[in-house]
Amino acid sequence: MTNTRIPAARAARSSAAPAQDAPRPSARDRGSRLLATLFLAPTIVGIVVFTVVPIVGSVVLSLFHWNVIDSPRYAGLSNYGEVFGDETVLVSFRNTLVFMVLAVALQLLVALALALTLNGRMPVWLRSVFRSAFFFPLVLSAASISVVMKYLFNQDFGVINWLLGFVGIAPVPWLTSQNAAMATVVLVYVWQQFGFSFLLFVGGLNNIPKEIHEAAALDGATGLRKHLTVTLPLLSPTLLVASVVGIINALQVFEQPYVLTNGGPGDSTRTVVMVIYERAFEQLRFGEASAVGVLLFVLIMAVTALQFRLSRRFVHYQ
Repeated sequence: MTNTRIPAARAARSSAAPAQDAPRPSARDRGSRLLATLFLAPTIVGIVVFTVVPIVGSVVLSLFHWNVIDSPRYAGLSNYGEVFGDETVLVSFRNTLVFMVLAVALQLLVALALALTLNGRMPVWLRSVFRSAFFFPLVLSAASISVVMKYLFNQDFGVINWLLGFVGIAPVPWLTSQNAAMATVVLVYVWQQFGFSFLLFVGGLNNIPKEIHEAAALDGATGLRKHLTVTLPLLSPTLLVASVVGIINALQVFEQPYVLTNGGPGDSTRTVVMVIYERAFEQLRFGEASAVGVLLFVLIMAVTALQFRLSRRFVHYQ
């Protein structure tokens, strides 16, 4: 009886020994972890200083009345009440949502069409030229582009109306009509921004194995049918990234409507970020401006979360 218990006890101690005597990380492993921490430190500090702190500061400031000159006065949620009761703010949110839908849809459509076109048979040097040309507007200042476009779309002496005059079309009030103004702002924005989505789609198309397209062609899938049944499902992860980035950028649009129309005519092109700028730096109502900024942040987070939620049904990973 005693002999059978002793081996069992020894076996239990031997099996528990590795868990108790876990190997300690070597000096090389500790050095690698320290080096990784040092490399990540600037990024972490930048995120905390330039993202986390401003967000927290905006939330706190939205609870105060402050005009920079006088000391801040605690206001509770009254700033949010004033924001929800301000017709200009509500119109700006509506305009921003309309702009987001139009701009992102057109941007993705144009970028995808051009990416599919360049992915076909074409000399390598010509493909590189087109890629550089489509991406070039993205590296330019949005304000400078908007200044140039404001002259091009001018109703009286703009080049666009001058060219339309050759085919008998009367001058179009691109920037002074409520319907045309939003369309013009969308066109200018898309012209500058579609290059980013275009490069994403080019990279996504290059990652699709050619064997899949060859197999689809053998099954009779060609042309539009091939793109709908094969290309788009395999490109869905790239579409998700492009749409998320596009929506986040579109909800924060400022330069194009500010320079082209200054929010007009009326409030037809006034966006949320323009309202934040006007409340803060023109009217010195920093509490209300922060409240609008917090609401915009919540809207961006909600739309992004909804996109990732819906992506479970429509995104297919290889």
